[in-house]
Amino acid sequence: MGAERKVAIITGASQGIGEGLVKAYRDRNYRIVANSRSIKPSSDPDVVTVAGDIADPKTAERIVQAAIERFGRVDTLVNNAGIFVAKPFTDYTDDDFAAVLSVNVGSFFQVTRRAAAEMLKQGSGHIVQITTSLVDHANSSVPSVLASLTKGGLNAATKSLAIEYAAKGIRVNAVSPGVIKTPMHAPETHEFLANLHPVRRMGETKDIVDAVLYLENAPFVTGEILHVDGGQSAGH
Repeated sequence: MGAERKVAIITGASQGIGEGLVKAYRDRNYRIVANSRSIKPSSDPDVVTVAGDIADPKTAERIVQAAIERFGRVDTLVNNAGIFVAKPFTDYTDDDFAAVLSVNVGSFFQVTRRAAAEMLKQGSGHIVQITTSLVDHANSSVPSVLASLTKGGLNAATKSLAIEYAAKGIRVNAVSPGVIKTPMHAPETHEFLANLHPVRRMGETKDIVDAVLYLENAPFVTGEILHVDGGQSAGH
């Protein structure tokens, strides 16, 4: 059953970019395993939802097992789940550090390790991280050391894995967004956030979804950190 149609795992899939990615991959006839802490069951027989904390190894195991047991394979993993805490460095707490590290880095390690093992068996696959353009352009208006620490680590891991797997049929890329208009940003912050970008607007979910789909359909691209940030990484 699983040989003809591809299967994508998408984390952080209940809203915003993740929800958009689920719809976009389904529109391309992929079968989906979707995860978030609070995700609800789907009425679509080609979408399996797995609720739980993605940083928990047991959740990561259930996600990849669901893909194999239900659909027989894993072709794409989009590591979209993440949290962002913007504070002055000395205001961060031990709990902030633990939470951001757990979700942004721990979840990447737990689910990617398991998904990559299945891709290696097939000799094919694609892994995509959603990071942040703040890694490349620190901004005094948005103090965000924990984002840079964790998402910067994912950018570095993307390149390392891309080279490790380059001859094994698995591509590894990242999309590095600016500020995207999602439910996590209150409407009253939109004007301030728009002005952080040279193009003077926030990004839309579709901008990131389209970037992921470009990478999905670019077989000669691996190890790429694709900036979709309204010019932020170019300068101000």
